[in-house]
Amino acid sequence: IMKYRISVGFIFFVFILISAQKIGWSENRKLIWSDFKTKDNLGKDIGVVAFANVGMGYSAETTTNPKAPVSIKVSVFFDPEKSWKVDYIKGDRVLVHEQKHFDVAEIFGRKLRKLIIENIKNSLDYQKKFIPIYKDNLAEYKSFQKKYDTETNHGLNEEKQLEYNLVIAEELRKLNKYREN
Repeated sequence: IMKYRISVGFIFFVFILISAQKIGWSENRKLIWSDFKTKDNLGKDIGVVAFANVGMGYSAETTTNPKAPVSIKVSVFFDPEKSWKVDYIKGDRVLVHEQKHFDVAEIFGRKLRKLIIENIKNSLDYQKKFIPIYKDNLAEYKSFQKKYDTETNHGLNEEKQLEYNLVIAEELRKLNKYREN
């Protein structure tokens, strides 16, 4: 029993350490340029001036009892250690564009939480339904992010950027009850 408690404590500690490196999405916490920590400006040769590494993850607590309730936690994050900007970028326009990538991740995190509430009632549901739901949501998320970058020309098309700012704000509002507690 003692070994089990030590390993659970250690795993929890490692989880906290890993999580501490990432910034969770919050209405009250917007990205700032100093959040972009890596010095590898991976897109400098193709004209990209900043990259926000954002995403979503999940953890699940299930049992082998198919009727037992299941707990699934969805988190949305920004990874400072994998996000970069070119040194000369200082303005707000590109930063707003990158923040919106983070906001889009939150939208799809909320959509996933909604789908979980609607479809996953027990461990059997989790085993049969979760992965297809997750994969479909992830594919839609990636498609939206790509379309967003293409249509806004990475934030350079001001008119399209303003349109997306409104769309993203409205989607966040519509899915507000599915934000992380």
